[in-house]
Amino acid sequence: MKSNDKNFIQRLQRQQEDALEFIVDKYLPLIKGITYKILSQVENEGAIEECINDIFLSIWNNSKKFHGDSTDFKKWICAIAKFKAIDYYRKSSKKVEFTSDYMDLNPEKSVEDQLIMVENKTELIKLLNILEPMDRDIFIMKFFLGLNTEDISKKLGLSNTAIDNRIYRGKKKLNSKATNLNLGGSIL
Repeated sequence: MKSNDKNFIQRLQRQQEDALEFIVDKYLPLIKGITYKILSQVENEGAIEECINDIFLSIWNNSKKFHGDSTDFKKWICAIAKFKAIDYYRKSSKKVEFTSDYMDLNPEKSVEDQLIMVENKTELIKLLNILEPMDRDIFIMKFFLGLNTEDISKKLGLSNTAIDNRIYRGKKKLNSKATNLNLGGSIL
């Protein structure tokens, strides 16, 4: 018996490898799209491929925790893909290295402008790292991934009001730190 649209979840939960092959064939374009959208700024194809492999490994390892039908399964693997990609993005952001190749990517801007952009990006990453992990995830989802409050609240299991309060408090905290870093402009 092979995996198909009706039995692949049960076969995956029984750790039958053909179910994973079926899932890769069916959902790879979706997983790739989510991962690429989040990690395209990292500009590291190796990291994107590694993240995709990690996503499928996570689906395999956690398949017994899933309860639902194929519609719920699609939502479940999308959530896994988003959070794995965000983790990779966060890890990559901490290891930001600037080489002379980086400076050559945008020849229309002066070296001074490029240095300012690099410094601002580094300062922004430092600012986000002062937030609590939950608040940092909310900020990344809201302002980098463009998710709305309702989607964030569903993913994190918090109310819309709790999300809005965390954003308000986070902005206030970042604003006070940003003025000390002289980033120019208010983020409130």
